[in-house]
Amino acid sequence: MTDPKAYGKIWRVSGLTLTTIAIAMALFHIYTAGFETLFAYQQRVIHLMFTMVLTFLAGVQAYREKNRGLVALNAILVLASIAVSVYALGISNSLWMRSTDPSVADMVFGIVLIVLVLEATRRHAGLALPIISCVFLLYVFVGPYMPGILAHRGYSLERIVGQMFLTMEGIYGTALGVSATYVIMFVLFGAFLEQSGAGGFFIKLAFSLTGGMRGGPAKTAVVASALMGTISGSAVANTAGTGVLTIPLMKKSGYRPHVAGAIEAVASTGGQIMPPVMGAAAFVLAEFIGITYANVMLAAVIPAVLYFVSIFLMVDLEAAKEGLKGLPKEELPKASELIKSQCHLGLPVVVLVAMLIVGMTPLKAGFYGIIAIVVVSWFKKDTRMGLTDILAALESGAKQSLIVATACAAAGIVVGIVSLTGIGFRFSGLVSTLSGGNILLALFLTMIASLILGMGLPTTAAYIVLAALGAPALIKLGIIPLTAHFFIFYFSCLSCITPPVALAAYTGAGIAGAPAFKTGWTAMRLGLAAFIVPYMFVFGPALLMIGQLGQIVQATFTALVGVFALASGVQGWFFGQANPVQRIMLIIVALTLIHSGLETDIIGLVILLFVFAWQRFLRKPVTEKVQVKD
Repeated sequence: MTDPKAYGKIWRVSGLTLTTIAIAMALFHIYTAGFETLFAYQQRVIHLMFTMVLTFLAGVQAYREKNRGLVALNAILVLASIAVSVYALGISNSLWMRSTDPSVADMVFGIVLIVLVLEATRRHAGLALPIISCVFLLYVFVGPYMPGILAHRGYSLERIVGQMFLTMEGIYGTALGVSATYVIMFVLFGAFLEQSGAGGFFIKLAFSLTGGMRGGPAKTAVVASALMGTISGSAVANTAGTGVLTIPLMKKSGYRPHVAGAIEAVASTGGQIMPPVMGAAAFVLAEFIGITYANVMLAAVIPAVLYFVSIFLMVDLEAAKEGLKGLPKEELPKASELIKSQCHLGLPVVVLVAMLIVGMTPLKAGFYGIIAIVVVSWFKKDTRMGLTDILAALESGAKQSLIVATACAAAGIVVGIVSLTGIGFRFSGLVSTLSGGNILLALFLTMIASLILGMGLPTTAAYIVLAALGAPALIKLGIIPLTAHFFIFYFSCLSCITPPVALAAYTGAGIAGAPAFKTGWTAMRLGLAAFIVPYMFVFGPALLMIGQLGQIVQATFTALVGVFALASGVQGWFFGQANPVQRIMLIIVALTLIHSGLETDIIGLVILLFVFAWQRFLRKPVTEKVQVKD
């Protein structure tokens, strides 16, 4: 019988192997970003190989002493991942000859790849995306028997496998290409920034600036999440990272657990639209519509500001209703001391933005940004990154990228089928028919589809699927491509706080010790003011920096007023407690300001001034604590 101690040694070795491969994956991408970029197909193959090997090797670790059969199965999946990738690299120079007429070996390895991608995605993102991918694969076969606009001529198994495996329009398509270049470099940038201590600096800075205000800890969550959005594009990661500090503080200052968890989740969700390090979907958006990431980043500035202003207002009004105060000054860190001792940790973000603005590619900007982090960490002895810190950042960044990589690979299956069957054009026709050519109704239908898809999918996957299906419909109705894609992107992000599956809210609930479903609905209520923002930039593209300076300023001002009015109407608190009629009037103000036009702006502002006068002069505002049921 084998000595049990020998197995312990094997598991320790496999754990070391997992770490080594993660570091190797990070180093590979840093090298290709800074020195030698490979042919696109080869880059994507190696990226996915690392992803699948790490995923299934983690399975070997997870079942090491529980189920020998599952250990063996995961080991086989590791070997299969390597075999498929090596084969793909070997045929990479002859793809154009094989895609429509794959060999038997092509078919075998292609089918194995599809299975591996679906299983890896299931482990990282759950069942929803693999099921959707399988439905689209099934659609290829049943299309000839489908009614109306869903019908197509049908395709053989060989054609499907060729599309998925032997072209750059399937699994190894644009989405995975973005993950293999831009996304992983920015994830690594965020991991290095976090390891350097910048994350803690941002949280403490937000705490010092807002902790003493009315409902201070909640406002700290908002500001800290906005700052953390500059280093992490993940809603769940932001919630976990800042929530461990802000949620207990909110509870201590009087917020109920489910409200504290919801506030953190809503604030952290905004990190996905907060430049410069936005969610992975933003990079895919840039690639899909053929613009630079710097342009996407610029377009996101005002929507991001509006998002966080709306959450800040909701939090402030919540505190006003509940009569909550800030924390004593003696419990707050001093901003001046923080800036003096650690402001250098924020310099790499400035360097990154500057490089993007001057036209450097995100790949190069990410590469030099990582170097800048290591260099500036040496400005102070207590922040210096040693070899251990660098290796930890490499490992962390590689592992954080896995969920995005698997989601992009599986989403590639959906995009490949959409391209092959032409269902995207038919879907566009369906939206146009259902909306009757009405842009507002088309936007509403697209919003609902984005939120539904996003409930079970990572933001990136939800955006990719809707970009392939819904964006053409909006563009067909005359909406600017950037605006159409940004509308879908924005609501794909908001799905993180939309029940019944609201991952960011459920993460906040776990930290707060609150019921998950109740936290999710509270998060959606607190985020309602942000739901108006996408409609504003569709009807007022100036909010995406499209147009003259005067138009941009006017649109921004009216949008801020609209967000304030909607937040007041939702919360039932303007300059005091608002009665039902006043709440309705405030919501009407917000709706009139959706369309950026002089007439509607005047109407909205007049109604707003009327409500203000009503509260200010016709009756005494209620200022004491008001109990509000959630």
